[in-house]
Amino acid sequence: MRNLKILLLEDDIIEVMKVNRTISSLKLNHEIIGANNGEDAIKILQNRDDLPDIILLDLNMPKINGIEFLNFLKKDPFLQYLPTIILTTSNNQKDLLECYKLGIAGYIIKPLKYGEYVTKLEKLLAYWSINELKIK
Repeated sequence: MRNLKILLLEDDIIEVMKVNRTISSLKLNHEIIGANNGEDAIKILQNRDDLPDIILLDLNMPKINGIEFLNFLKKDPFLQYLPTIILTTSNNQKDLLECYKLGIAGYIIKPLKYGEYVTKLEKLLAYWSINELKIK
């Protein structure tokens, strides 16, 4: 399994800490690049020579929300292939369908229990660390 470079778009510091704690507790060496909002993420993605392997995207963010960010991403001929996984508290069917229509790679609802959160994140990261997609 390879180490992943993960762009985490999350404005809630507690959620960022949960992701980092989970990766640390699982003894994984993935690199997390944080962005508090879509604007920051767009700036990070401007460096085409250093793109993330996957994007973990919260839908509810300030400035540019998750759906708006996805629209930006999927319109860019170079960035549109970056696997983007929604990691959100929203179980709104409209959000789910809109995200899949825009071409996401997965939709995960954040569980309330930390143990379930770790299990979901572990499976997600295990899959993407063996996946062969590499954007160059």
